[in-house]
Formats: sequence, C-alpha cells, structure tokens
Amino acid sequence: MKLDWLLEYNPILLAFGATLFTWGLTALGASMVFFFKTINKKILNSMLGFAAGIMIAASFWSLLKPAIEMAEESGTKGWIPAVVGFLSGGLFLYVIDRILPHLHLGLSMDKAEGIKTQWQRSVLLVLAITLHNIPEGLAVGVAFGALAINPDIGILTGAVVLAIGIGLQNFPEGAAVSIPLRREGFSRLRAFHYGQLSGIVEPIAGVFGAYLVLTMTPILPYALSFAAGAMIFVVVEELIPESQLGDETDLSTVGAMLGFATMMVLDVALS
Repeated sequence: MKLDWLLEYNPILLAFGATLFTWGLTALGASMVFFFKTINKKILNSMLGFAAGIMIAASFWSLLKPAIEMAEESGTKGWIPAVVGFLSGGLFLYVIDRILPHLHLGLSMDKAEGIKTQWQRSVLLVLAITLHNIPEGLAVGVAFGALAINPDIGILTGAVVLAIGIGLQNFPEGAAVSIPLRREGFSRLRAFHYGQLSGIVEPIAGVFGAYLVLTMTPILPYALSFAAGAMIFVVVEELIPESQLGDETDLSTVGAMLGFATMMVLDVALS
C-alpha cells in the first residue's frame, strides 16, 4: 500500500527524528547511573549479549533481506549488492577501528586500539561505544531514506521497527558506558553526560544515510547492505567478545538469543 502523504515529509527529517529517538534511549540507559554505582557483571554481559542479538537480527531482517529483494526487483542479481555492500561496510568499520582511539569495556589501558594517544581511559571507553553507534544511525537513516523511492507501508514499518530495535539495544549500551565511568570516579552527572554523548553520532549518521540515498537512488541496496556489514563487524569485533568476559558466558549467549528473537518478532510480525 502506497502512502502518498509521506511524500509531503522530508525523509531526512524522518530519519533525524527516528535517530533522536534512538539517542534518547541511549540517554535513558545512561541515566541508570543516578540509581546504581556499579553494575553486576552477569547483568552487563546479558545486556551486551541482548544488544548483539538485536544487531544481528536487524542486519538480516531489516537490511540484507530488503536489499536483496530491491535488487532483484530492479533486475539485478540480488547477491551482488548484498555481498559488495556487506563487505564494504565491514571494511569501513575496520578502517575506523584501526584509526579511532578507543578502549573496550573490561580491558586495561595497554589494550587500547587505534592510533596511540594520551587520552584518558574514560574518553577511550566513550569512543568505543560511539564506534558502535555509527552503523546503527546509518542503518536507520538509509531505511527512512528508502521512503523517498518507495513510500510503501512495508518500507515505513520496516524503518520504524529498525529504529525501535536499535533503540532497545541502545539502552543497555548507555548504561554500559555511564556506570563504569561512575566507578572510575566520575560524578553521577558527568558520567551520565558522557554516557548519553556516546549516542550523539546516531542522528548525524542517520541524516547522512538518508541524504546519501536521496541523492544517489541506485545505491540503496548497496547502502542497506553496507549498514548491515558495518553492524556485523561491530557485533563480532566488540559486542560478543565484551559480553563473554567473565565466567558466566552462558548468560551472554542467552541474552543474544533473546535479542535476536525480539528483533525478529518485531520485524516479521510488524512489517
């Protein structure tokens, strides 16, 4: 079903509004620092696993699958933009990962990645989560940008579901930044500030993704696959290893299964 009324709205503004929502849930998660000074390692691992599961499911159901279908509808072999875009997204995040100084949760300063700097541990922790949010914002932006090409109810629903799914997994990520900062001596307000700040890149990436689709329509299947590849890189490189730190690895695995199931239900049932 076509939604002609959507043509009256700028997809870039829709993407901006959706990524403001995902940023808001990052801030909501970061606000947990006002109630807790520490976070149980088992709970943290479960939340990180849940976030990983949502991102894996979103990469397929909301990004790769629609990319393949769009390519086939245009007469192109579906696997071509899917593979090219997917690997390009992974390569893009690999380059950023090698350049941007950051430190994963639970690791010592000598394990910091990217260009070597004298930045404080807290800054490096925030940058690690910020790195997660680049492909997430890009994915939401591309999904809403697709409405300019095909203002269909299925496209709109898929974009909304993707934003909801990304928002859900942003909540534990916000807490995973702010609470460890509190433990490192930050005031609650300052820890919250840095926690929510890690999500500010999402509206920026979302607007960029939507603008890219609007100005270069034929690349949409590639853009969707690119976002999927970038998200999977983050999951495999960072979220899963971080969620497996400690002895209770089964909890993070269960969290990942629940996250995948949650996103799959949202996407399949509501799209």
